[in-house]
Amino acid sequence: MTQVARPPRSEPGRTASGGLAARVSLGRRFTPVSTEFLMIASAALLLTIFGLVMVLSATSAAAVAKGENPMDGALRQGVFAILGVPLMFLISRLPIAFLKKMAWPALFAAVALQMVVFTPLGIEDGGNRNWIGIGSFTLQPSEFVKIALAIWIAFVLLRKQAMLGTWHHVFIPVIPVALLAIGTVIAGNDLGTSMVLVLILLGCLFFSGVKLRLFIIPVILGVAAVLAYALSSADRMRRITATCDDMTAYTGDCYQSIHGIWGMASGGIFGVGLGNSQEKYGWLPAAGNDFIFAIVGEELGLIGCIVVLALFTLFTVGAFHVIRKTDDPFIRVAAGGLTVWITGQAVFNIGVVIGVFPVMGVPLPFMSQGGTALLAVLIACGVLLSFARTLPVAEERAAVRASSAGRPSSAGRGRVTR
Repeated sequence: MTQVARPPRSEPGRTASGGLAARVSLGRRFTPVSTEFLMIASAALLLTIFGLVMVLSATSAAAVAKGENPMDGALRQGVFAILGVPLMFLISRLPIAFLKKMAWPALFAAVALQMVVFTPLGIEDGGNRNWIGIGSFTLQPSEFVKIALAIWIAFVLLRKQAMLGTWHHVFIPVIPVALLAIGTVIAGNDLGTSMVLVLILLGCLFFSGVKLRLFIIPVILGVAAVLAYALSSADRMRRITATCDDMTAYTGDCYQSIHGIWGMASGGIFGVGLGNSQEKYGWLPAAGNDFIFAIVGEELGLIGCIVVLALFTLFTVGAFHVIRKTDDPFIRVAAGGLTVWITGQAVFNIGVVIGVFPVMGVPLPFMSQGGTALLAVLIACGVLLSFARTLPVAEERAAVRASSAGRPSSAGRGRVTR
């Protein structure tokens, strides 16, 4: 006898189709994320928390010496972390089509905001005019230029994907517009940020798949521009070429570098203990900013430094997996630019602290004191997480979990049983 399987009985006030729609909606809402998503998100969160602890330790002594609350620096940083972390996960839910539509408006807005530093609202510090001050609130707009530039270059190169073998399609309008954006930062005498922006440009071009002969030209132009800018100032060249392997320039250009190395050296393997740094008591300039890695080395020793490097490695591996697995050229180029920015800036900062590079005023992502820098890097992580959600791995894991839960597949519905 042949029987046709009956559809499930509807509950009172709820139709069978409505229940199915609800299950589908919840399934999409709680779809398992990819491994790359977990790697990037966990690294970002752990580095942010680690940074808050180290900012508190590095700034408390100077605050007490000034008669201020020792928690002020960490509290200000914490406010931006509280804003940035939810914003990171909110941005991770944005569709890729929306990010593409925002490419041009975001770049225009970022460059326009950067131009405000040349108005009476602009603030100059240490020879760099790269901040905006409104009352007690300060903002560094060049941090947002980094995000906007990476997304914009990816969008432009996406539309020229079939024409990247011709030099003028690669260079126009990417090179002129990028140089304009970088020029607004150079005009404020910020060499460190300008170098990071050049690195983002080169990273985007590299991951776009342009021919090597076309990629070499921007590399040569970028290196030449950085050298020309460095050579244009005798004071800048003196600081760049200063040799800090002895005490001859201790009271001059090498003061900060020498104290940074002393802090790292005194930490040993296990460190002197959290909060027990001696360099933060007025000896090491920018202890909570550009040289916070030296405080990590002094208080937490080699083990603390290895933990920081391991977290940055986790972030980088997760981001490069997104670049490798995606089939979308826009995602590959934008993720490449953002990853080169965050990882490259971390390498620059740590290299400065250990004496490999000259002092360039580049903060350590996630960890250095500076609300704008933290907010910008968390937004960039949100974009990377949005890219990670598009990977097919998450969909495959959702399908495996659904099948293991015993849900009927569409092919099995309406089957005739005997």
